[in-house]
Parts: sequence; structure tokens; C-alpha cells
Amino acid sequence: MKTGILFLAAIVAALSTACGSTKTVTKTVTVDAATKRGVGAPSELVQFGYIKSMTPKGGGYEMRFDPAWFLIGETANVAAAEDGAVEPGEPVPNDNYRLDESHRLLTYVVPANARVTALTNGVEGTRITVSELAQLVQGKNPFPRPLFEPITTGFWIRVRIDTVRSLDQQYLP
Repeated sequence: MKTGILFLAAIVAALSTACGSTKTVTKTVTVDAATKRGVGAPSELVQFGYIKSMTPKGGGYEMRFDPAWFLIGETANVAAAEDGAVEPGEPVPNDNYRLDESHRLLTYVVPANARVTALTNGVEGTRITVSELAQLVQGKNPFPRPLFEPITTGFWIRVRIDTVRSLDQQYLP
């Protein structure tokens, strides 16, 4: 009996010690607002296409954009062959094919502080303002020399809902 009491006392002592040894751990997790969570459309889209107009509106611009497919690799080769742009089995020039079937214009909001790069000094691009891009779209050149390539090469836009976050001109060799 004495052994049973000692055993019971040891268990009670162990349990009371364990109960007082809780430890709080705080874990910090950084979540990117553009990261997709759950079902539905992604929170951010990247599209290729052509800027048709930029009209001042509020503190920024309203952009009309003609989205297109910028295809590469086998996808480009097959699509171009189906369209008669190359012979079946032949590769597309420069490994890309731009497919613009509908010419439907989409409307986007472009804040005045959106990030823009244009090909002014070669293929790396130069950061320009949205206002300067709007002038280029209107056929004006706000720079001391011509662009490296015309803006008709197209742009990649990064969009969150209906607002453009960045525009990057595409280089076409």
C-alpha cells in the first residue's frame, strides 16, 4: 500500500509540474496581397496586348486595351501553322507568334503612379511616367530621340481587378 501511495504521489507531482509548463509561441507569417487564396479568379492577372488609347480621368487615366495571345514554343508553331502564317512543322520566326483574334477593347484604370517601362535605350527598357506613355499613345514623343521600338510591339500589363499596376513594353527582334 505504501508503494501505491508513493507511486500516486509521484504521478500527481509529475502532472502538476507538466501543467504549469505551457509555452506560448508566436509565429509571424507575411502574406502577399497578390497571392491567390481559395477558389475563383486570381487576384492579379498578367496580359499581353496593345494600348489603343489613354484618356485622362480623375487622378490617372482610362486605358482601352486590345488583349492578344503572345505564344511561344510548340503552341506558337501549331497556332501559326493553323492560321497559315508558317508551313505545318515549321517553327515561327523568333520563337513567338502573336494571336489577336477579336480586337475587343477592354477598359482599365491606370493610376498616375503605375510603373511603366518603355524601350527607349534598347531592349532593357527605361522607366517612364504614365503621362509620358499617354503621350506616346497619342503619337507624340516626349523624349529627345525616337523610341528603340514603337509601342505597337505591345505591352505586358499587370492588373489587380480593374486597375493596372504596371505596364512593360515587349521587345520584338
